[in-house]
Amino acid sequence: MPSNSPYCPIPSRISLNAHLYRAETSDDLRHLINDVARAAKYIQFAIRTTEAGLAGTKNQFGEDQVKLDVLSDEIIRQHLCESQLVASFSSEEMEDVIELDPKAPYSVVYDPLDGSSLVDANFAIGSIFGFYEGKEIIGRRPREQVAALYVLYGPRTLLVYSVGKGVHEFILNDVGEFILLRENLGVADKAKTFSPGNIGAVTDTAPYRNMLNLWLDEKMKLRYSGAMVADIHHVISKGQGIFTNVGGAKYPEGKLRLVFECGPFAYLMEQAGGAASDGKNSILDVAIRDTDQRTPIIIGSKEEVKRVCDILSGKTR
Repeated sequence: MPSNSPYCPIPSRISLNAHLYRAETSDDLRHLINDVARAAKYIQFAIRTTEAGLAGTKNQFGEDQVKLDVLSDEIIRQHLCESQLVASFSSEEMEDVIELDPKAPYSVVYDPLDGSSLVDANFAIGSIFGFYEGKEIIGRRPREQVAALYVLYGPRTLLVYSVGKGVHEFILNDVGEFILLRENLGVADKAKTFSPGNIGAVTDTAPYRNMLNLWLDEKMKLRYSGAMVADIHHVISKGQGIFTNVGGAKYPEGKLRLVFECGPFAYLMEQAGGAASDGKNSILDVAIRDTDQRTPIIIGSKEEVKRVCDILSGKTR
């Protein structure tokens, strides 16, 4: 813990590092989270200064990469390698799980730049991270994460993290330090806003169309940007809401990746008092078979998650 010496001034704002100390996070995990936060600062700078065109390459899923995708992945890999704390890592931009040091304490999964296709529209985008003990990722379940965080690059750069002791929000200040903005963010059981991803699925998934019509009939507010990280942050920040991305004819198993996106967000959402489901089971209990694994996700306010799951399964109308 930080020193209690009378010679140490009481800080006016709590830094991410001090907050991790206060949460009694292990030194190794604290250092690793700080390394990831430092990488995010370089990504934030790159977003402001780098051309947003296509890189001329594709990621492991065949999707066109923008220059910032590639650069963000390189920045994160550099910081993970330099940390000397990473046994293995897996990035949405790379095909394989990369082993660095089997004796190192943690493995990291990440999406270096979620929503990167929106860069040219100047929408908010972000980076997503999940942390596991040991070197294995395949065969684990998202519930086994020891930490998760995301960084939102918008009008303000925000970092939201949990190590299993609540969800906490930090802002990047003018001198390049993440300082505490809000502690113990919570998500209410009932939702007032909805964020319907993969909206095309309503054409071949009647229950999803019924759900969408119900939200409209109830005059719930639509809040959808096209970047999962921004839409999930809206739920966590406002303390209520529902985000959905279900399967359909084009994506029968869902569109979003369990490892890089849904797993870390499910960990954070449950820490905030919300819920995350694939329609049948908690996302946190879905076994990871491979890094390409996709899943439907219904995430946000508990009661609304249950209602959506019931309607999609035909239990209620």
